Amino acid sequence: MEVLTQVHEKNLVAWAKDRPEVVVFSGDLTGSTEIGLFKKHYPDRFFSLGMAEQNMMSFAGGMARDGYTPFVHTFAVFMYRRALDQIEMSIAYPNLRVRMFGFLPGILTPGGVSHQAINDVGVLRTLPNMTILETGDATDVESVLDVAQAVDGPVYVRMVRKDIPRLFPAAEPMQLGRSRILSRGTDIALVSAGICTEEALRATALLGAKGVSISHIHVTTHKPFDDPALAQQLACVKRGVITMENHTTVGGLGTEVAEMMAEHGIGIPLTRLGLRDTYAHGASREYLMKEYGLDAISLVHATERVLDQRFNINEEDLAGVRLSQFSGEMQLEAL
Repeated sequence: MEVLTQVHEKNLVAWAKDRPEVVVFSGDLTGSTEIGLFKKHYPDRFFSLGMAEQNMMSFAGGMARDGYTPFVHTFAVFMYRRALDQIEMSIAYPNLRVRMFGFLPGILTPGGVSHQAINDVGVLRTLPNMTILETGDATDVESVLDVAQAVDGPVYVRMVRKDIPRLFPAAEPMQLGRSRILSRGTDIALVSAGICTEEALRATALLGAKGVSISHIHVTTHKPFDDPALAQQLACVKRGVITMENHTTVGGLGTEVAEMMAEHGIGIPLTRLGLRDTYAHGASREYLMKEYGLDAISLVHATERVLDQRFNINEEDLAGVRLSQFSGEMQLEAL
């Protein structure tokens, strides 16, 4: 499995070269949000707004009104939680072309509740005019700029950073409103997003060998959430649907899928894997994913409950199908 590093930083510099309308904002987290190289190459198009996120979002709205396209970078939690009023009134209400890149979504940070954006999708998908995207691998990160830029309105992106696996071919970029169908089956539909897709792939490799027929769908667009291919996959399975997200089970992917199932009259059980009405504490990504049921073994156990079968798959079995190894060291700003 190919693993790439600093994907957004390198890609943004090349992508923005012939787009002078694109300006980049930093909320005093330039290195941590991979925009230091942009600052070096295009200093006149780089703005450091400091730890003043409300001002940064209003500033972005003002520049968007003047014909620029601001690309705002900070940790996800500081974006939507500190500056929600400014996002609503200065960006979403006037439907302006501002792109918000929220890093360290969910439990990707050991910083605890002050740094963990565990309900950002649930909050922001209620905003009129807002488009919400989520990256899960290097191909998603490389192609999300084109997807966001094609939207005539505000876009919020859940970004992964540093060492990132390439799960999907580079020639198959992210598409707005379209999911990636990774496998087709008739027993269970598994819908995953973000970092949970890599964990899900580890489990589905073994579950498939045990005879479980799985439709696995990777979601990159949380809003609009109306992909007919996804609805079709949900309707084709017989035993149940499982969602897996780096977010609370309220308002995010699990809620989106529940709404789609209700609207299409799909009457089979839904199991939602995610943070269950709780805040997470500070620890490593691997520990937190296991602690809160977002890892591969948690998916195996959920599948066993849905099918009322036991597959005798354990942690040692799953260790043999890890898709990538993350070698990057923890950044100071993440603590």
